[in-house]
Amino acid sequence: MSSHREAPEISKDPVADNTDVYAFVSPDRPDTVTLISNFVPLQDPPGGPNFFEFGDDVRYSIYIDNDGDGVPEISYVFNFETRLQNPNTFLYNTGPITSLGSHNWNKRQFYTVTRVEGDDTTKYGTVTNAHQHAPKLRTRVLGRGLACPPCNIGPRSTPNYPALGSAAVHNLPGGRKVFAGQRREGFYVDLGAIFDLGDLRPFQHLHLIPSADALGVDATKALNVHTLALQIPISELTANHSVPKDPLGKHAVIGVWSAASRRKVRILDQHSTATLQSGPRVQVSRLGNPLFNEVIVPLGAKDRWNALYPVDDKQFVKYVEHPGLAELLPVLYPGVFPHLAALNKPRADLVAILLTGIPQGIVPGFQIHTGKAPADQLRLNVAIRPTNSDPSRYGLLGGDAAGFPNGRRVFDDIVAIELRALAGLTYAMVDKSYTPDAAAGQLSQFAPSQTDTVPGPDRYQPTFPYLGSPLDGFDTPAS
Repeated sequence: MSSHREAPEISKDPVADNTDVYAFVSPDRPDTVTLISNFVPLQDPPGGPNFFEFGDDVRYSIYIDNDGDGVPEISYVFNFETRLQNPNTFLYNTGPITSLGSHNWNKRQFYTVTRVEGDDTTKYGTVTNAHQHAPKLRTRVLGRGLACPPCNIGPRSTPNYPALGSAAVHNLPGGRKVFAGQRREGFYVDLGAIFDLGDLRPFQHLHLIPSADALGVDATKALNVHTLALQIPISELTANHSVPKDPLGKHAVIGVWSAASRRKVRILDQHSTATLQSGPRVQVSRLGNPLFNEVIVPLGAKDRWNALYPVDDKQFVKYVEHPGLAELLPVLYPGVFPHLAALNKPRADLVAILLTGIPQGIVPGFQIHTGKAPADQLRLNVAIRPTNSDPSRYGLLGGDAAGFPNGRRVFDDIVAIELRALAGLTYAMVDKSYTPDAAAGQLSQFAPSQTDTVPGPDRYQPTFPYLGSPLDGFDTPAS
C-alpha cells in the first residue's frame, strides 16, 4: 500500500496511520491548491457497530515547506472531538440520517482547523515547560466546531449520502475549503501480487517462479478511508505570497507532507473510561512521497523514519541510492532486467525524484527542485496548470507534467510509476549513456485492456474533495 500499515508500530494504530498524501493545483479552481491526507486504512464498508472515525487524541498536521530547507513554514492542524448524544444505546444511529444535524445520528465528530506559521511549525504544541524556549509561531483558527459527515452505513441509515458529503464541505474565510470524513479509497494497487515476491500481474510467466498470466487485481476497490482535505489559495502557500506563472521561477515549488502526533504520556486506569494524557506531542506517523517508507526504508528503520521530520532525512539517502527492490527485480525476473542488474552506481535519479526534486535542464520547461537538502516531500510546482483534457495516470512518465512527481493527483498510478522508476526507466535522465531495459517501461499493475476500468469511474469526482463518496456497508460485502 502507498503507506497503509507500512511500519510495525503504526500498523497497530490505524487512526494515526497516514495512508496517502495528495497535492495538486485544483483542476476546477486553478488559483488554488488542494491538499489531501488520508488516515485509517483498509476500511471495510460494513464497519458497525463502531464505525470508523478520526482519533480525538491524535493531532493531524499537513505541512508546507516553501523555502526548500526541509522545515515547514506553514501547517494546517486538525483536532477532533466526538460527541455522543445517547450513551445508553448501542446504535450509531437510531433512524435515517438525512442531515448533519439529524437527531437520529448518535455518534458525531466535530473538528477545529488551525493555520500555523513560523520558522518551524513542527514545534507547535511541543513546548509545555515554561523554562523551554517557545518558538515564534503565529496561529489562526480557520474553523471551529466543523461537522464531519457520518460513515456511509447503508440506504436506510444514510439514504442520500452524496448530499451528506457535500454538506460536510465547509467554506472558510479567504476562499478556503475544508472537508474531514469518510471517502472512497482512491489508491489502487494489486496488493496480493506486489507482496507475493513481486509476482506482478500480468507478467507472471517471466517470474523466477512462473505461472500463467492473469489480469491485475484491484485489491482496494471495495475499501474506504478517512480524508482530511483543504483547498487553499496559491498565494497563501508561496514564500512571497505570489501566484507564480513561470514554472522555472524561484517561488514556484512548494513541499508538502503530513503527520500525526500523540501526547508523550498516556495512562490507562481500570476504574475510569478516560485515558489520561500529558506532555508534549510526539510524531508517530508521517508521509510525503508515496511508497517511501513502504518500499524504500528497510524494516529495521521504519519506526524511526515515522518519528523523524524530513529535515533529518539525510540518513535515509543510502536507501534511495541503492533501493532493495531494484536489486530484487533482476533476481525475480531472470534475464528481463540485464541493464538494471549491471547498474551499480548510486541512483541519482531517485534522489532527485524523492528527496531534492528534479532540477532544471532534465525535462524541458519543468522543475520541482527545492535545493540540495534531502527531504522526503511531495514537491508541487504551482505554476504548472492542471491537465483537464486527457490527463495521463502515469504523470510525468506519461508526458503529463501536472502529475506525479509534480505533486500527486488522486488518480495517478503511483505503483506503476514508481515500479518503472525503480526498474531504471528514469536513470537515463541523469546518465544519457544508460539504456533502460525494455521491460522497465512496460511495468504496470494492470494490462492495457484494463486501462479504462482501473481505477474505475466512481472512485473520484470532479470537484472538491475529489475522492468519491464512500461505499456503503449494506451493498458492499466485506472484502
